[in-house]
Order: sequence, then C-alpha cells, then structure tokens
Amino acid sequence: MSCEPEIIFEDEHLLAAYKPEGWLVHRSEIDRHETRILLQYLRDLSGYHLYPVHRLDKPTSGIIIFGKSGEVAARLQQQLESEYSLKQYLAVCRGYCPEQETIDYPLPPVADFKHQRKRPKSELPRQEAITLFRRLATVELPYAVDRYPTSRYSLVEVQLKTGRRHQIRRHFKHIQHPLIGCPKYGKSSHNRFFSQQFDCKRLLLHAVKLEIRHPVSDTLLALRAEPRGEFKKLMELLGWSEAINH
Repeated sequence: MSCEPEIIFEDEHLLAAYKPEGWLVHRSEIDRHETRILLQYLRDLSGYHLYPVHRLDKPTSGIIIFGKSGEVAARLQQQLESEYSLKQYLAVCRGYCPEQETIDYPLPPVADFKHQRKRPKSELPRQEAITLFRRLATVELPYAVDRYPTSRYSLVEVQLKTGRRHQIRRHFKHIQHPLIGCPKYGKSSHNRFFSQQFDCKRLLLHAVKLEIRHPVSDTLLALRAEPRGEFKKLMELLGWSEAINH
C-alpha cells in the first residue's frame, strides 16, 4: 500500500510535503540505485528549485520542509537545530514502554562507509542526543513471538530535542523497546510477525508534526501530516486511531 508524495503547504519562500516511506530525500551514494527521489519529484511538481533543510531516513514517512532559496533554507535549518522548533513523531515499539521519559544518551556518528566502519567505536566521539516520549496506547496480542505466550506493543509520541542520525531508533533500542519494522536496530522476530500478521513491512516511524517560525514573516507554522498507507491501516486494526488524535 504505497503512497505518493504530496505538497502540504507552500508559499513563495518554502514548501512542506509528505514523504512516503521508501523514498530518499535526495540522491545518495549509499543507495545509488534508488529512483524515488523526493527532492526531484517536488521540484518537478512545484516548478521551483528547492533546497533541503533537514532529512528523514528512507524508511521513515512524514512531514519535511524545503526552502525556495539558499537563504531561507539556511534560516530554517538554523531554527530546526535550535530549541525553538517542534519535531514530533509517532512510533510503535516492542513491549510496554514507560508512560513518559526523557532519553539522554550520547550517540556516536553512524558509520555509513567502509573506511568509517574500520575505526573502533571507542574512537568515534559521542554527541549529545536527547529524545522525549510519551506513551499514547498499548496492545497485548495473543501470539507468542518471543518466549512469552502473548506479545505487547506501545504506540508512542516522540519529540526530538537533538537531531542525530537514526536517533529515535537507536535510543529506543537503548531502552530495550526497539521500533517495529527496523532491520538495523529492531528485532527480526517482531518485524517478521508484523509483516506476516498485518502485512505491514515498513518501519513504524512517522514524522507527524512540525512547528516552526516562518523565516520571513515570523508567524508560527504548525504543520501536520497524518499517517497513511500501511501505518494508517495498522492503527485502525489495533484500535489506535483515536489515540493519535488526542
């Protein structure tokens, strides 16, 4: 159940859009064969040359913003890296996670290339990484995925205070509540269960809300992109649709 990108907000200075899972924000040597490139798609759709401001990982869906000039993009980027913006996500994790928590756990840079992976982890400097979350809903399913007769999962609302690579996925692995559908930091048995039981094969991480001051008018932009496709279908199957809207 794939979705197409869609423009959510646009004026003469910037453009915000919905990014489906499986799309790259821009071309990358790490995934050089991928043809679904959001930046090029939106440039063709809008007729403007767009400048990336931030990124969403390929398997993550949700709201993303671009500038229509280098100056506007720089202002937006500076604001997104400050405490004056709000970046909110929805995620599904294994187990009943705490009702509310701040994960303050420094992370080393992600090593994408072979020459980086050859360096010992101890040599990679850790960077400050802070993630806030609150639990929105839980479910207990009558299936033995691990060693227990039933399996538990949580729907969480996540807020980033810093923007490290794979931060949410790495932080939830750190607290032993890995995200469902993540092949790198998740657990294969639960990923496989969601794929087989619910036909949900994607990472369950979605950028749902972005609040930022307009870089020219200084008005508050409160942008929201509801889950779509497999994520939306899963929320309905698990009875979580109302939890998202509260």
